[in-house]
Amino acid sequence: MKLIYTALLLACAFTLSAQEIASVQSSSSDEILNFKLYPNPVFDDVVYITTNLNAPKTVVIYDIFGEIVLRSRMINKALSISALTPGVYVMNVTEKNKTIRRKLVVK
Repeated sequence: MKLIYTALLLACAFTLSAQEIASVQSSSSDEILNFKLYPNPVFDDVVYITTNLNAPKTVVIYDIFGEIVLRSRMINKALSISALTPGVYVMNVTEKNKTIRRKLVVK
């Protein structure tokens, strides 16, 4: 009986780990490599975004209701967020046809 339970446990473990690896590989090809957003939470009026390429980026920030509150084209690493009030936002960053979505907290 122990042998049957052990075999089932190993089969489930291999099945679950194989599914996790496949999902990680498929999502990483669609996202921007080495994306960094700092500081987060933000206490000042500037947030910095760096990537592997550091190419020009399009940034769209949404409030909790899904309304666009800021749209900007970035050439350097600094993004002014002085127009945002304190709260939680969703940020979409697009660089070279790859997009990444992150939560941004402004304090």
